[in-house]
Amino acid sequence: MIHKGWEERPSIKRVICVHDDAAKYVVNNVLTVGKAYEVKNETDEFVFIIDNSGKVGGFYKDYFKDA
Repeated sequence: MIHKGWEERPSIKRVICVHDDAAKYVVNNVLTVGKAYEVKNETDEFVFIIDNSGKVGGFYKDYFKDA
C-alpha cells in the first residue's frame, strides 16, 4: 500500500507535459501542455504525478519530457 503516501513523499524529478493527444483515454482534462509536474513514482512505462485534479494519476511516459 505504498501508493497511499505518494502525495506526501518528496518528488523524484520534474517533467513537462508535451502533448495531451491520447488515442484511447481523455487526458486533456487533467494535463496541461507546457506545465511542469512533480513525479512521485515511475515505472518502465508510466509516471505517477499529481495532476490538475490534485490527485495522483498514472500516465504514459510519452506525454512528458524531463524538465
